Formats: sequence, C-alpha cells, structure tokens
Amino acid sequence: MSSLVLAMVIAISAGAGARAGDAKVILGIGDSLMAGYGLNHPDSFPAQLQKHLRAKGLDVTVVNAGVSGDTSTGGRSRLAWTIDGQPGKPDLVILELGANDALRGISPDLTRDNLDWMLGQLKKRGIPVLFAGMMAPPNMGEDYVTAFDAIYPELAKKYDVTFYPFFLDGVAADPNLNQGDGMHPNPKGVKIIVKKITPYVIRALDKTKSGTASAP
Repeated sequence: MSSLVLAMVIAISAGAGARAGDAKVILGIGDSLMAGYGLNHPDSFPAQLQKHLRAKGLDVTVVNAGVSGDTSTGGRSRLAWTIDGQPGKPDLVILELGANDALRGISPDLTRDNLDWMLGQLKKRGIPVLFAGMMAPPNMGEDYVTAFDAIYPELAKKYDVTFYPFFLDGVAADPNLNQGDGMHPNPKGVKIIVKKITPYVIRALDKTKSGTASAP
C-alpha cells in the first residue's frame, strides 16, 4: 500500500463516527504540518486544536486529513475523495497547503491555479473555509517570494473566506519551537499555532451560522 493511500485510509478512519451527536466537524486538509509529521498523535495540530476548542466549551471534532509531503497538486487530486469519504459534509475545512510547493520551487502560477480550484470547489459544495497562508523561503529569490506570498491574500479576497495569513506565525525559524529539521513544529510550536489560529477558527465556525465571511 502506498504511503498516500495509507494516509488517506487513516484520515478517513479518523473521521468515522464524526457525526455522532451535534458536534461541529472541522476537516483539516494539508501537508505534514497538518498531518503531524514527527509527532505523536496527541501532539498534532488537529488533536491539539480539538482539545483546545473543547476546553473552550465548543463541541467539535477535528479530522486529520493531512498528508506529509503533499503539494497543492496532490491536495487538488484528493480533495473530492477526502470530502466524500467523510460521514457527512464538514462544517468547516481548514485548507493548509503550499509549503512544499515553495520548498520545491514549483511555479507560483501552478500553486495559485490549484488553490484557486480547491477554493472554488469548496464554495460550490457550500463548505466554509479557513484558508491558511504560507510564505516562501527567502532563499527562493525576491521575484519568487513576491509572486508566491501574494497568492494567499488575493485568493482569500476572491472567495471571501476566513483568512489566517501565515500558518507558522510565531513558530517559523525558532529552533526552540521546531523539530531537528528546523521546518516542522514540535509540540510546543504546535501549541502556539493552535493558540494563534483559534480566534480565526471560532470566527469561521460562526460564519456557518451567519453566512458571512470575515476575520478577527
């Protein structure tokens, strides 16, 4: 079984029973930052986010549909499969992709096209989105960085989705908050990400009631 197929089986299995009761279901679609590369399950972003939101009194289930190494092209190819494999339509999708595109020097035009398509499909399905931004490494050069970094705010505006400007805000490049590879957050780093993004998650969930899009 390929690593991608195995990851998909795990992601869908994690979503089994997610519709029990009245819990809101948040589906996290992303790469290793979502999947929890190098972390024990309780330390992953989806698990920590679920625990944090529940501690605030919110009845939520956060489903981990992250695949380590995934690019925006990979995310696009599995979007429908991932959503259709859930017990029901999720109340919110956290879309976190693009970091691997930048690391591999993939054309920002391709990344933009893939993310544009995914946001369009989620809109057609009537699924609210929290869109997590990424930033290109500075060593990619000024032109690449400018083109890549502009993708996220521009698409967020186009689709009027809740936008979190940088998923690794407060954590990127801090050796105390990352694993030995310097790229993947350690449990302390994930905790900071969760704390910073939580107001946006709550606002995005509120949007499921109001039908409006905004950010804190």
